[in-house]
Amino acid sequence: MAEPFRGVIKLDIRDSVPDWTPYTLPKPPEGAPNILIVLYDDTGLAAWSPYGGRISMPTMDRLADNGVTYTQWHTTALCSPTRSTFLTGRNHHVNRCASITEGSMGFPGAAGRLPAECATVAQVLQDNGFATMWLGKNHNVPVEDLSPGGSRSEWPLSKGFDRFYGFLGGETNQWYPDLIEDNHAIEPPYSPEDGYHLSKDLADQAIRMLRDLRSSAPSKPWFMWFCPGANHAPHHSPQEYIDKYKGVFDDGYEAYREWVLARMIERGVVPDGTELTPLNPMPDDVANEADYVRPWAELNDDEKKLFCRMAEVFAGFSEYTDVQVGRIVDFLEQTGQLDNTLIFYCADNGASGEGTPNGSVNENKFFNGFPDSLEENMSYFDELGGPETYNHYPTGWAVAFSTPFQMFKRYAQFAGGTCDPLVIHWPKGIKARGEMRHQYHHSTDIVPTILEAVGLQMPTVYRGVEQYPLNGVSMRYSFDDAHAPTTKKRQYFAMLGTRGIWQDGWKAAALHAPISGKGHFEADRWELYHVDEDRAEARNLADEHPQKLQELIAAWFEEAEANFVLPLDDRPAIEQINDERPQGEPPRSRYIYFPHTSPVPESTAVNIRGRSYRILADVEVTSNSEGVIFAHGSRFGGHSLFIKDRKLHYVYNFLGIKPEQVFVSPELDAGQLTVGVEFVREGVGEHMESLGTAKLYVGETVVAEGPMRAQIGPFTLCGDGLCVGFDSADPVSRLYQPGFPFTGGRILGVGVDVSEQQYVDLAREAAAAFARD
Repeated sequence: MAEPFRGVIKLDIRDSVPDWTPYTLPKPPEGAPNILIVLYDDTGLAAWSPYGGRISMPTMDRLADNGVTYTQWHTTALCSPTRSTFLTGRNHHVNRCASITEGSMGFPGAAGRLPAECATVAQVLQDNGFATMWLGKNHNVPVEDLSPGGSRSEWPLSKGFDRFYGFLGGETNQWYPDLIEDNHAIEPPYSPEDGYHLSKDLADQAIRMLRDLRSSAPSKPWFMWFCPGANHAPHHSPQEYIDKYKGVFDDGYEAYREWVLARMIERGVVPDGTELTPLNPMPDDVANEADYVRPWAELNDDEKKLFCRMAEVFAGFSEYTDVQVGRIVDFLEQTGQLDNTLIFYCADNGASGEGTPNGSVNENKFFNGFPDSLEENMSYFDELGGPETYNHYPTGWAVAFSTPFQMFKRYAQFAGGTCDPLVIHWPKGIKARGEMRHQYHHSTDIVPTILEAVGLQMPTVYRGVEQYPLNGVSMRYSFDDAHAPTTKKRQYFAMLGTRGIWQDGWKAAALHAPISGKGHFEADRWELYHVDEDRAEARNLADEHPQKLQELIAAWFEEAEANFVLPLDDRPAIEQINDERPQGEPPRSRYIYFPHTSPVPESTAVNIRGRSYRILADVEVTSNSEGVIFAHGSRFGGHSLFIKDRKLHYVYNFLGIKPEQVFVSPELDAGQLTVGVEFVREGVGEHMESLGTAKLYVGETVVAEGPMRAQIGPFTLCGDGLCVGFDSADPVSRLYQPGFPFTGGRILGVGVDVSEQQYVDLAREAAAAFARD
């Protein structure tokens, strides 16, 4: 409730007394620190140098040497859910974020939108005089809201952030990112040929925002959430950083596990006597085949060479990004802000196993269920990490970088999916320097820690809505007391059908493979670990302590009831993604697009995957016309309709696999034309890809035709949006240069139809579909 006016109002201002109290914005608590969260993606505990890993992280090392390093800090095992806990301090199901935003469901714990009962830490800080900024990855906006016409209610600027610069999806090309500034899409400021990389751009923008604030309001504290694309695929890195790691991983991922465990013990990250867990711990009857790890000794020489190179690229990507973070830290030091800036440097889940046992030069194949071939991957060996690849290392490195634990990202029952790096640095607020902390904590604990550090509390009522209590606890008690007992008593885990619970030093884990489609959760076999004595979760004590196991299983169900966890969902991604969800637009089979508009994001663009479709364009063509009429995708997958050399072209780029599928017309006559393409799906290939016939039309005349294969994947063609009148900076086809805008004529509009109607009938309707003058 607003403060009442306590001044005096008379007819004449000279007789009146002003009172500014009701109209004055709140001031931040005196001496409140700035807050900087650096949140990487997809990084296990054993990857980085502060924990003994081989990937050099000079900035993180610097912060660790002057701060504290946590060894038992945990996440939800997946990105969107973990990021939701960073926003609110509540468990991910309380945030309605059971999985990634693409997997939302119509249940209380999975609906994909933050409830009004979960105010964000940014809203609390913003309301109390802080400047608030978010840079980099989001992945907390529902997919139906990503389009230019979508609701902005879940976008960062509606969640307490003054500024946003980054990308809204789960991943993006680091050389050609899909960028959002505040509430609108923008193009990257320059090209990779001119030195562009997203990590550098994000650091540039962060420093610019801080410089602007320092120039205009130097006494105002700030909150910055810095979320680089690293270390999520695609693993993209400048060549000089890749080259730094040449030969570093040549001993292979199994040898790395042995080597790094010894280093972790030596540094005190894990206790002496910590055991190494098996490489493939999942029993055969529930294992997810895509998560299998191939024994190093069974690889041939080319596979070993390729897999080592993929680790080198990943390491270069990680260090390069850390160096960019270092530029921000340097700016804080130069401007006298570093001492009173509370920095959290961390990652959102374990290392990613989405590269499959063989790795990939185009991760989009994983999402389409299409295997990589060694021959094709080796052909890109020298291109790995550059703009020509969309690469991801194999599962063996995911296990290695999650040493000593079992499994990796997505597996919530094991620490390999949930135990992540965390360094906290705050010279003014932490006396300890270069020390380890072994208290058991979770990502829900970050918000309570921030609030205690700045001297604020999460309100019990926010904007008239009674709030859910925080699930996290503050970690500040541990800053200067290495031996303080853990204040957290219980934490449940549940992700994609996997589940576990930690309570007072014990852990129960239900054996179940994520997104396996197995179901039968009542048949899950639970294992028991005494984590206080067995940090790696290597010794199953279920038979020795059956009563303790039953106690923890009961505790899991208590937490499931209290946090909206049920129902569990282990269905394959294609089933989850294809669930019916409320949409801003009613269902339709015909889509109309116009030129000179922003790209339509993949999530809301017409979905042609796994079906027949027709594309029609109404165009005015002259003898000088050329350029893209319609494009959807990038060099890693997509399709494009364009005019070049006075001929109509249609290219379907199947998962970036060469050669492109190309259909070309004879030379076009000048005039007003209806042109387009029809694909009739007639069957499926070995890997369930669509097989059929494509026909290129000018008017009602077929001018080229032939067999074609097309994608079916549940997620995307490749992540890039749908464009009319131009292509993105990362074009679908090699037959034209980036952008290739349509010139020398006019595009009236483009229609895409996924009904059963025939192309010739649609062509006759085209004149009515677009405004001709």
